[in-house]
Amino acid sequence: MSAQGGKTFIPLNIAVLTVSDTRTIDNDTSGQALVERLTSTGHTLVDKAIVIDDVYQLRAQVSKWIADDGINVIISTGGTGFTERDNTPEALMVLFDKDIEGFGEIFRHVSLAEIGTSTIQSRAFGGIANKTVVLCVPGSTNACKTAWDKVIKEQLDASHRPCNFVPHLNISAEQCESRN
Repeated sequence: MSAQGGKTFIPLNIAVLTVSDTRTIDNDTSGQALVERLTSTGHTLVDKAIVIDDVYQLRAQVSKWIADDGINVIISTGGTGFTERDNTPEALMVLFDKDIEGFGEIFRHVSLAEIGTSTIQSRAFGGIANKTVVLCVPGSTNACKTAWDKVIKEQLDASHRPCNFVPHLNISAEQCESRN
């Protein structure tokens, strides 16, 4: 069985983007929750940024990461609601080679138990661009925890069956060799 499709965990290189006009390194609890979860699982944080909710600045940052062969996954938090400043879907969906329709659907499904019908106001979404998975979740810390714990963690684990995203990524030989 190949390393990418096998039963062995492969640590992925992940970048975390916080989309916010008000968050800083000191008060970015959502981005920090994602960082803590991904590193405690065994993945590697390769970059982290906070970008204001501006379509072109978001596209520039994510495009840079998509073009970097050393980044396997991008997780974005924030900008997925309905306010005038919530532009993450409009900014990033145009960059995708393929949409991951099920990501937003599953996120809203698991969120229903936590926040009820308010989950309908989440525009969580995902896609694949240049063999990089891009997953975008709401800006609340609880939403980030729910997304990681109930959806993302398993899909970024090569040992998760019956399928996961790892075979679709550009995995380096070093990543395969450093598996647990």
